[in-house]
Amino acid sequence: MCKVVTHDPVEGVRVQLASGLSVAAPSCTELKTPRRCAEEKTMLRTAAALTHDLKRPRAIIYWVDMLAAAVIGYGALMFAASARTTPVVIAAGIVSVLALYRALSFIHEVSHIKHAALPGFRLIWNIVVGIPMLVPSFMYDGIHNLHHAKSRYGTKDDPEYLSLALMMPSTLLLFILVSAMAPVGVILRFAVLTPLSLLSKRLRLVAIERYSSLTINPSFRRRMPTGDARKLFMQLEAAASVWAIMLLAMVAYGTISLHGFIVGLIIGSSIALLNQVRTLTAHLWENEGEAMSLTAQYLDSVNVPPPTLLPMLWAPVGLRYHALHHLLPSLPYHALGEAHRRLTAALGVGSSYHKANHPGLFGLVSRITRKTRNSDQPR
Repeated sequence: MCKVVTHDPVEGVRVQLASGLSVAAPSCTELKTPRRCAEEKTMLRTAAALTHDLKRPRAIIYWVDMLAAAVIGYGALMFAASARTTPVVIAAGIVSVLALYRALSFIHEVSHIKHAALPGFRLIWNIVVGIPMLVPSFMYDGIHNLHHAKSRYGTKDDPEYLSLALMMPSTLLLFILVSAMAPVGVILRFAVLTPLSLLSKRLRLVAIERYSSLTINPSFRRRMPTGDARKLFMQLEAAASVWAIMLLAMVAYGTISLHGFIVGLIIGSSIALLNQVRTLTAHLWENEGEAMSLTAQYLDSVNVPPPTLLPMLWAPVGLRYHALHHLLPSLPYHALGEAHRRLTAALGVGSSYHKANHPGLFGLVSRITRKTRNSDQPR
């Protein structure tokens, strides 16, 4: 069973199982009422106790899922790039977008899993997906974990949070559209900025702090990793730079046709747009910057559980259970569905757990859009 192994008035309670799975609970002093405090502890203990047998990643699922998505995605990309009829290009392009989006989404798992549990997975993911798509794992590794830090979530120190629901309506449109430039941005980052930054310490600092992480908070500045993480950063950056330069050279010399290159850029932009829409619906974005209790963080996050099927496409690799992931970030993606079923059955209808469930994409976008319109009204 579970037990409380540490308690800190700032960081709160950490509930840990004999199996090693642990979840962080906030201090009761952070909550408004003793009843809410008790409810939160109940939800955390129930979540830990019911899912302790789900924490081990199943290697066969990771490898087959990631590699199959990559093979299908690249195959469809090549088919779309070589096709000459518009309907075929569009059909193959859609398949490529969805498959490569799924393959890329494993960067989220790479940032969470213990690499000893999946030997070689991070390396092969970078070789097969991260480097070719110019999104090496260092752009998320060491960054995403800050978003899960209890004291950072939803604050100015969270690299993956903006109070989008409290901003101008035009901000949402800009938030979505700017992502379409991602393919051009990563090519410039690795083909141009990387080699130039070797000539200037100031430019190198800019490259590391501002252009080496997947974030949405424009004020965030990353630090250069240290130790083995620094070595991996340098290796992956060099590999991505070489590939980006080779890619442009192959287009310039005609090895890759301009038509094929443009098709690839469009597919890359579509992937980035789809991911940005998914990001928009991963949270409610209603926090104004203050530190939040774990329950508040959970309720600001989103689950889009079955029976709706489309989230398998626009929120793949477990991302449809984003609120549950914030509650139990150590669970592998393939276990989240079963964990959700167990918690849904165990926790009463009045539990906060159910309040993070939403029916679908369009309802979430509509909710956030309405919030921005209301925040735009004079007070």
